[in-house]
Amino acid sequence: MSTGEVGVEVGDSGDERAETPQPRVTPAPSHLFDAVGEARAAAVEEAADELGDEAAVAAVGAHLGTTAEDDGSVTHSFAAHLPGYRGWRWAVTVAAAAGDGPVTVSESVLLPGSTALVAPDWVPWDQRVRPGDLKPGDLLPTPADDPRLVPGYVDSGDPAVDALAREVGLGRERVLSFEGRIAAAERWQDGERGPAADLARSAPASCGTCGFLVPLAGSLQGVFGVCANGSSPADAQVVAVGFGCGAHSSVAEPSGSPVHVSALVYDDGVDLEPVGS
Repeated sequence: MSTGEVGVEVGDSGDERAETPQPRVTPAPSHLFDAVGEARAAAVEEAADELGDEAAVAAVGAHLGTTAEDDGSVTHSFAAHLPGYRGWRWAVTVAAAAGDGPVTVSESVLLPGSTALVAPDWVPWDQRVRPGDLKPGDLLPTPADDPRLVPGYVDSGDPAVDALAREVGLGRERVLSFEGRIAAAERWQDGERGPAADLARSAPASCGTCGFLVPLAGSLQGVFGVCANGSSPADAQVVAVGFGCGAHSSVAEPSGSPVHVSALVYDDGVDLEPVGS
């Protein structure tokens, strides 16, 4: 930051807050900005550890500029000419103890630029698991504070679940919470067995009027059920009442032949002539 410049306070989430005056920073000594040769030598030395002396010289490219870190240190940037490191740069920070003191190298690293190819942000394993990833023998534990579940002795908000818990005494250790039911309903409604599926749009009628639908119990009863038609592609799966397929119970067997039969052609009255006449 240059002398007298007003800074912008940035919160933990990256959002800019009200501008607040920052302490005045004394410019770094000019000989640190001129120490391009010392900075380049440090970058070459850093690269030589992995590439060797000859390749290291070619790996450190043109000088891209300088950035003052504080009143006693400056960072020099150099283009990185390395296979697979397009958009990266060598960053070498040089410093002087006081005033016109000797130039020393504080740090030399390889940093990605705005166009560099870098690994994506790390995602916790429990957020990377997708339906179908689990194989026989795999275990997927649920966290203790999972918002989709509540203790079995707490009112879940689903009358059918609460009635069953009271009937058996203790009930299950944990049951679906309101948030858990909403999340499941949205996932099923928008999924392959929801009303927007291609199969549903071409169906003669919806599952809500099908005799093979076994409604779910509880608060989801009027919205979802399980298909019990062994000939349906959704057999034994949860389906939305707005879903449908060609195996609906109202589909009647055709009365005629499903094979097209051409109209009969009569040749009465047609004069036939012998071949070769």
